[in-house]
Amino acid sequence: MEKEAASADRPKRMKSGEAPAPDKPMRSGFTTGACAAAVAKGAVQLLITGIPPKEAVISLPAGFDHAFELIEPVLNADEASCTTIKDGGDDPDATHQARIIASVSWREEPGIELDGGIGVGRVTKPGLPVPVGEAAINPVPRRMITEAVTGVLEEHGSAKGVRVVISVPDGEEIAKKTLNGRLGILGGISILGTRGVVVPFSTSAYKASVVQAISVAQAMNCQEIVLTTGGSSEKYAMQMYDQLTEEAFIQMGDFVGFAVKHGKRLGMKKIILVGMPGKLSKVAQGVMMVHSKSAPVDFGFLAEVAREAGVDESLAAAVAEANTATQVADMMTEANALSFFERLCTYGCQHCLEHAGGGIVVEMVLITLKGNVLGRARVGE
Repeated sequence: MEKEAASADRPKRMKSGEAPAPDKPMRSGFTTGACAAAVAKGAVQLLITGIPPKEAVISLPAGFDHAFELIEPVLNADEASCTTIKDGGDDPDATHQARIIASVSWREEPGIELDGGIGVGRVTKPGLPVPVGEAAINPVPRRMITEAVTGVLEEHGSAKGVRVVISVPDGEEIAKKTLNGRLGILGGISILGTRGVVVPFSTSAYKASVVQAISVAQAMNCQEIVLTTGGSSEKYAMQMYDQLTEEAFIQMGDFVGFAVKHGKRLGMKKIILVGMPGKLSKVAQGVMMVHSKSAPVDFGFLAEVAREAGVDESLAAAVAEANTATQVADMMTEANALSFFERLCTYGCQHCLEHAGGGIVVEMVLITLKGNVLGRARVGE
């Protein structure tokens, strides 16, 4: 983080518990990386001064300062530790209320040695921003921790080096609620964050997780990936494509076009989409962001596809007046118009291939809520 040239340009200092207002009236929180930097700073202050700090002020990449409350200070002869409780705000974050601890001790060599302790995962697969074998503390949190600790050492004129160990006592249990195991992060959670702030239902955070998952698949030499919109469709996809390793399965959420483009960029030869009518019928329309607020299901389009499938005009008219894509799927199933689903999948594949700029194979499988296959298609080289 660059130092500001003048005090007038410094980030605004905000009170503890305060965060930038998100786009909607929900409370923002703070990342595990920001918490780790705060407790590391506090622990070094305790080690040097012997005085337990009540808070640690950290300059966040988001552009403001935040004071983190510090609890449970411990000082021994050559080691100090501080704890903070992670506040995830209103985001549905598995790490909300987790205890983040930093333990620091002097080392003979100058500089800062950083490692993970109990509850912080260890990287075992390539493709992540942290090398194999190291603690799963991402680059921005590493920089934040290093800068916070360096600032304290310089303030007190210390030329010594320190070892910093970040721990999360419940991290191994929390990690079971995440995809860390599939990504090859074992033994605990990752220390994450690029801005220091958690915005509820953050689009950028979800996109970043999709890219990370595809990067791991690439590093594990996967040449095809299976994109799903959620856990249920992924469960059925894993049964259908059981020859693929778990790294090949990626929950893209609503970000179809984004995931397809990055899949091609990262060298995938084949991209498979598995999902249910509500989301994938939108892809067949050419919609690449399938959130319910982004674009409605086009029932006029579905009626035209039904006509192409050979249904009579009364049924096509009923499709045009339907309420949900699932209702349309039921209509087509009852009419035994199974080519309707194949046509939908073909349209979806074509739109994805066009969105990616060609050069890959796209396959789409449309399934029911119970995992039964309605139709499938494949387009591309």
